Amino acid sequence: MAVTIARASVAQASALCAIERAAVELFRGHRAWGTYAAMPVPPELLEVAIARGLVWVALEEGVPVGFVWLQDGAGEGAVEIAEIDVLPSRGRRGIGAALLEHACTWASEAGYRRVDLGTLGDVPWNAPFYARHGFTVVDKADPALARARERDRENGFPDDLRVFMSRGLPAPSVTAWSAWPAPAKLNLFLRIVGRRDDGYHDLQTVFRLLDWGDELRLRVRQDGAIVRVNEVPGVPAEADLVVRAARLLQAHAGGAPGADIAVDKRIPMGGGLGGGSSDAATALVALNHLWGCGLDEDALASLAHRLGADVPVFVRGRSAWAEGVGERLTPIALPRRWYVVLDPGEHVPTGALFQAPELTRNAPPATISSFASGETAENAFEPVVRARHPRVAAALDWLSRFGRARLSGSGGCVFLEAASLAQARKVVRQCPPAFAAQLAAGVEVSPLQRTLARHRDRAALPGQPLRA
Repeated sequence: MAVTIARASVAQASALCAIERAAVELFRGHRAWGTYAAMPVPPELLEVAIARGLVWVALEEGVPVGFVWLQDGAGEGAVEIAEIDVLPSRGRRGIGAALLEHACTWASEAGYRRVDLGTLGDVPWNAPFYARHGFTVVDKADPALARARERDRENGFPDDLRVFMSRGLPAPSVTAWSAWPAPAKLNLFLRIVGRRDDGYHDLQTVFRLLDWGDELRLRVRQDGAIVRVNEVPGVPAEADLVVRAARLLQAHAGGAPGADIAVDKRIPMGGGLGGGSSDAATALVALNHLWGCGLDEDALASLAHRLGADVPVFVRGRSAWAEGVGERLTPIALPRRWYVVLDPGEHVPTGALFQAPELTRNAPPATISSFASGETAENAFEPVVRARHPRVAAALDWLSRFGRARLSGSGGCVFLEAASLAQARKVVRQCPPAFAAQLAAGVEVSPLQRTLARHRDRAALPGQPLRA
């Protein structure tokens, strides 16, 4: 039976936890059994990793039979395998190997230099399995492993059984695929303070970048063509902002090579979450690196402004207070918060909202201090959207049962800010079938900027050895 590998969805989290529990049974009678039995996969952490796109699932006829979970934050350009499990009934069929290689390939495309893991040395499907796939044992006395070993001690895991392994990833060639995130954003408030002579509106807003969004995969071509290789429903390639961004940079740079572009859409279109703008910004930032154009952030942001008012904030990669048409940005420090983003499945055309006669266009200017105090939190579009789009109104009403629900941008997605992951998960789990709920965290530094830093470091140190 054919097995396919795809990114996991939060709806599959319970099935993946069940797979892990089934796989743990293979260790019954082993000295590590007690620790494994007492340490099930934390579903809340798994859901966060799924939301960030760091979990892949193996499917047989649409049913999960295995998964691999990556965890970043290891430093030094490394990513860790937090968990990899296959249903015992599907063992010895190459599913685990396929998941492992898929994860390592993605990690290389995303700019990581190394994949690390901790495993058992005396179990055939642990250390010997990883050794066959290019992992080598590293010195557990390395100070970088002190935290992992302390965690083992706290959990009662036998230290003599623990083996730490690492696999170096080859530097991708310039014509290989690379992977780049395009994060979503929220407008924590949006006020229209005037209308300009050119017909545009003067806005004030706070852009909050999230750790969740689309992903672009890019590959340099030598023939100068810009080719979007996959279909995006409702968006012809010639009209796609990501294609326009690539061509704009190519024309500005003069003589730049071409690119194949694959867009993995996760951000709802027409949802007020900046999906098209973020995709365009990612294309500018990534191709500037891959093509060696050498443009600095200010030059890229200037190009971005020509594509749309929301594009520069994604290029700069910081949550920001914005004014003008959204192009005048002041970085702003925001407290760590979790968000429930609700998609009512209704496209809201921005142009019609700006033309609405009932839209408030002359609100008094807000200040950063009034926003910080909570006094400024409204969205000028919300009354208009409520009146014209009943599904969005219903989503706002349902989410308002748990706190202050708000519209993002011009809609139609709505969101709720939560002080804790537990609170956000509780809301997501109660989401009615009429809506789609997404769990996301606000970030100070965009995932795009972190990925760019990895790719730059990877290009500068292509031959860095493994830890010994």
